[in-house]
Amino acid sequence: MKQPLDIRFLGLEPSPAVEAAARDKAARLDRFFPALMACRVTIELEHRHKHQGKPYAVRIDVTLPGHELSIDRVQDEDVYVALRDAFDAIRRRIEDTARSMRGQEKLHPTPLRGEVVRFDDADHCGFIRTADGDEYWFGPENMADVPFEHLSIGTEVQFIPEVAAEGRQAKRVSPGKHHVG
Repeated sequence: MKQPLDIRFLGLEPSPAVEAAARDKAARLDRFFPALMACRVTIELEHRHKHQGKPYAVRIDVTLPGHELSIDRVQDEDVYVALRDAFDAIRRRIEDTARSMRGQEKLHPTPLRGEVVRFDDADHCGFIRTADGDEYWFGPENMADVPFEHLSIGTEVQFIPEVAAEGRQAKRVSPGKHHVG
């Protein structure tokens, strides 16, 4: 990290143990993404009604080359849980930003369309054929919107293709006419 870690306590006395936990988590961020320029952690004790407990809120602001990221007000009654959750969230944001900086946007699989062509009662699975003639198997655990038993031969479906040990498999199968949007 180019600048020293900045830890602030609002509404509570600074705690060496909490500060050490925040420093440890920030050091892990720095090892994960060495180009990290700055990190500020704000730990606040929110004052609530006495019967609802006193939740801690954690905010983390980080500076990367060309980017400012923040996670705002992750809350929990345990300050260490709030810290953990906030640092997990900012790490995910840094991962996404780093991927974007490298030009590696997260790719989502393109759904295919097909028609249910047969069922194998012995193995409790079905088969979908696409317009190019490829067949994909699927089972009850691969259904997205309706139960497996509601499908019949000829039902038009949309699915995510995947290569499995057993061959081509259809995941997240959903029936109905799907249109490219």
